[in-house]
Amino acid sequence: MRVKGLILAAGYGTRFLPITRVLPKEMLPLVDRPSLDFVVQEMVEAGIEDILVVTSRRKRAIEDWFDRDPELEGVFVSEGATGKLAKVAPPAVRVSFMRQQEMRGTGHALLLAREFAGDDALVVAFPDDLFGPPSASAQLVATWQRTGRSVLSAADLSGEDVSRYGVLDVVPSEGGLLLRNIVEKPAPGTEPSHLVSLGRFLYTPELFAHLERGWAAHTGGEFFPMGAINALAAEGLVAVEVLDGVRMDTGTPLGLLMASVEEGLSRPDLGPALRQWLTERLDQP
Repeated sequence: MRVKGLILAAGYGTRFLPITRVLPKEMLPLVDRPSLDFVVQEMVEAGIEDILVVTSRRKRAIEDWFDRDPELEGVFVSEGATGKLAKVAPPAVRVSFMRQQEMRGTGHALLLAREFAGDDALVVAFPDDLFGPPSASAQLVATWQRTGRSVLSAADLSGEDVSRYGVLDVVPSEGGLLLRNIVEKPAPGTEPSHLVSLGRFLYTPELFAHLERGWAAHTGGEFFPMGAINALAAEGLVAVEVLDGVRMDTGTPLGLLMASVEEGLSRPDLGPALRQWLTERLDQP
């Protein structure tokens, strides 16, 4: 069984209006790289070679990102600008696209990927969640290889209010954690743990049967995978991996701005000058 990647990129991005009227939120940059590219490179580091991107109308720029630009490449070749030529090379993955023509929820988007997934495991990413090294996808793949189970990523928010999250009810097992249930937005004091679900998942093919049963019984509105995940957890088939590394929430303008600053500070070509400017700026009244 191999591992493939699925990126869910069909949302409207209304928090970033007006720019998302013409530019997909997944293409909004952290300095000079779209947030989508960070997710793709994370998957590549996990050994993933095939990725499906679920998109919607007005998101053609995402498809262009994975395509070559022969005219621009020709200019750089004639100039001998090898550095620029490397920068315009598309990601080294096989990629396909599918449109979610109506916003029917993430459970419906997952069902669109069933044929693509086949009998392989599937790492699913929401591009609003970006992770610093080590690769979040690689951590999920390692847990799946060790356990043979689907894997949910988690963060430990001990000491914090978790009432606005999906909180994980877990039990220790085989040197790791097994999911018993996801409790969505528990009232303060009722949460089963302080482990919260993040925007990375690895699903084994068993999930799709539960999704299809849920979809058949769905009566309207958006369809989410929570019920299918809990059904799979009831069979003892969902592991939980508390991720190492820094998480950046780019789902809001402030979060994206903060992530872009962090990216700039981490770069040798920008970090020193940016750090000096920030220091001087913060010293001003």
